[in-house]
Amino acid sequence: MLNVIVTAVVLIVNFIIQSTVLQFIEIRGVIPDTMITIIVSYALLRGQNCGMAVGFAAGMIYDIFFGNSLGFYALLCMLIGYFCGICHRNFYRENYVLPVTLSAASCMIMGLVIYVTGFLLQNNYNVFYFLFSVIVPQTVYTGIAAIVVYRILYSINNRIEKKEKEKRRLF
Repeated sequence: MLNVIVTAVVLIVNFIIQSTVLQFIEIRGVIPDTMITIIVSYALLRGQNCGMAVGFAAGMIYDIFFGNSLGFYALLCMLIGYFCGICHRNFYRENYVLPVTLSAASCMIMGLVIYVTGFLLQNNYNVFYFLFSVIVPQTVYTGIAAIVVYRILYSINNRIEKKEKEKRRLF
């Protein structure tokens, strides 16, 4: 129960920070997508089911506030959480390479899917412009921000797991 409450608080605080504070550190109109980093981090630290649940919740927040239809971002983020959670068992938690790489790759994939579904279907064929002015810079920026976000979530997850272990002890 504690994990669910903490996860909800993390998602809400991240949404507030991403939509307010991160606007001040934008570079060429691009801000890091910390929500994807949170999804990837939870998937790597807790597994596929938790990654899917966090992805669905984060996607619903995106859909409610930014989306044109309900469920598109939820499905996309849920799939990201599922596929990133595959690495959960064979993952050394103290290593930052995989969270940074998966966050950047997920950001790239999400940007391409959004381009294909949002712009290409509306006969907007500026592929290279959108790729090099939005997707690639946001991918790099998200990869850099993933180091900080993953470190914070890693320490939060360790504290929660420690409390869960203490709660399960009978003697």
